[in-house]
Amino acid sequence: MSGLIGKKIGMTSIFDENGKNIPCTVIEAGPCVVTQVRTEEVDGYNALQLGFDDKTEKNATKADIGHAKKAGTSVKRKVAEFKGFDEEYKLGDKITVEHFVEGEFVDVAATSKGKGFQGVVKRHGFAGVGQATHGQHNRLRAPGSIGAASYPARVFKGMKMAGRMGGEKVKVQNLRVLKVVADKNLLVVKGCIPGHKNAYVTIQK
Repeated sequence: MSGLIGKKIGMTSIFDENGKNIPCTVIEAGPCVVTQVRTEEVDGYNALQLGFDDKTEKNATKADIGHAKKAGTSVKRKVAEFKGFDEEYKLGDKITVEHFVEGEFVDVAATSKGKGFQGVVKRHGFAGVGQATHGQHNRLRAPGSIGAASYPARVFKGMKMAGRMGGEKVKVQNLRVLKVVADKNLLVVKGCIPGHKNAYVTIQK
């Protein structure tokens, strides 16, 4: 679906017309530059490659610099492809936050915050043992048995165990657009989205 690249600014809350306090996330959405136009004849599918947030040429590869010069723009930090644009765009065109309308629903994807090495209670939602009496010692948050004994004599793949958590691509679907601030390129969506502050996100209609 069509969309934009943005940057997570942070969370706040606003009041609706009924006086209800709604938690929301502020995203700096665009302006994005069309850096490549994918066509059915050349690439086998139709899509637009968009670039967001300038990067100095000193920190860019020659391939990136040449790619940006074809589009007549500066080198971009974040590049992503989107399908489903109704309008016709050409290289170098800018798409702003006005692509979105208040009241519609969007999907937001980003890399989640890294949590490091975590146990099964935090990582998989295990309940832990409720009883702390009867002589039980330091087993409240332990995973318990991870398999049978002589048969099958191994631990099955996919067993929920402790390990690294976070740092994965997460998509949150059906977030309502509460406000579009065109002059500041801001998009306010209901609820929370993945990623840390200033993390790059993709917003799809």
